[in-house]
Amino acid sequence: MKQKNYYIIDFDSTFTQVEALDELVRISLKDNPKREVVYKKIEDFTNQAMNGTMSFSESLAARVKLLEADRTHLKKLVTHLKKKVSKSFSRNASFFKKHADDVLIVSGGFKEFITPVVKKFHIKKENIYANTFVFDDAGKIIGYDDQNPLSKEGGKVILIRDLNLQGELYGIGDGYSDLQLRESGLIKKFFAYTENISRKSVTAKADHVIPSFDEFLYINKLPGAISYPKNRILCLVMGTVPEKELQPFVQEGFTLVREKEADEKTFQQAGMLVIAADAVVDPKKIKKATRLKAVGIFGKAKTSLPLPLCTEMGIVVFGNTRSNLQTAQHMIDFINKGAINDSYNFPKLRLPAVKNTHRIIHIHRNLPGAIAQVNLLLAKGGINIDAQFLMTNATIGYAIIDIDKNYDKQLLKELKKTAHTIKTRVLY
Repeated sequence: MKQKNYYIIDFDSTFTQVEALDELVRISLKDNPKREVVYKKIEDFTNQAMNGTMSFSESLAARVKLLEADRTHLKKLVTHLKKKVSKSFSRNASFFKKHADDVLIVSGGFKEFITPVVKKFHIKKENIYANTFVFDDAGKIIGYDDQNPLSKEGGKVILIRDLNLQGELYGIGDGYSDLQLRESGLIKKFFAYTENISRKSVTAKADHVIPSFDEFLYINKLPGAISYPKNRILCLVMGTVPEKELQPFVQEGFTLVREKEADEKTFQQAGMLVIAADAVVDPKKIKKATRLKAVGIFGKAKTSLPLPLCTEMGIVVFGNTRSNLQTAQHMIDFINKGAINDSYNFPKLRLPAVKNTHRIIHIHRNLPGAIAQVNLLLAKGGINIDAQFLMTNATIGYAIIDIDKNYDKQLLKELKKTAHTIKTRVLY
């Protein structure tokens, strides 16, 4: 009999982008003239505990003492935290609904703000393990339940040991208290979560370092909102591009590599290429870049980019926009949605958003029978097509196929083998 899997997930800086107590003190001390000094103290105590240089119980006590917060501040905090859920957790909300019995939130934070934030993700109340505040009659926070194991050093280890869960346990978190679960031997694997913050003392000892929840799902072959983690898509930057103009790629989670840091292998593995005005492009390298999906020309770049070769290889080229940020967004929209309407070299095609389907991109040479072969393969596999969009130019055909959720993974391998196919990929 297959063992049950449990997913033990931290809250602060993991499920959410921020440390909740740090945010709470910013709310409660908003009008305090000494607030910046207190903010710094709270952050220092937080980081010392997360890095393992201060016991968690000492850090917690010191932080709560500085809060000066009450129930009204907590309500404001909850509203704030709901907007700060980590992006990759938000887009994979369906995973939590499907695995409601298997997901545990285990945190040194507090139930008063954790429970309402994770509620919409179908995480059960009984699966939320965290501290609780102590209030006075006026609703002011005056302390916390110090008998709760999670208020103590090594509290997560104590809790998980006492729960005695029968199955395979996977831990996901950003701090030292999460790493302790791995060191205790209670969990099978520990995944250091770095979407929001990366701590060397934690990542150095983790089984895996994951920049997003998408990566966790991908590694463990679990269904996710996107078929391939964005952090695995390399965006190679050639020439001089200001950091602020590359921020859209960073925010989307792509891995940026500067040309000076790249080697031959990096170029061959790149999925996106940004070319600045002072860049020199070797057409021979383009020919070897078999994973390249999109190129963005930033500014008035006079490059030796071989446009016909890019088209022949199924590489979409963007540029000639009002701003470099706009070009970056066009590239991102292509990766995320398959949008090509603003490209240099592909047919014009505007795509509507379609929900609850898998979107497949099929790029092929514009020759008779190409799309017919694709549709024949889908029909043979009993695949229902919810929507299909096709545009061609003299050279290539670009097809978007939205199919229902149930399909055989072998289908993608067979699609790549159909006549005249250049590239194919699943978006979600």
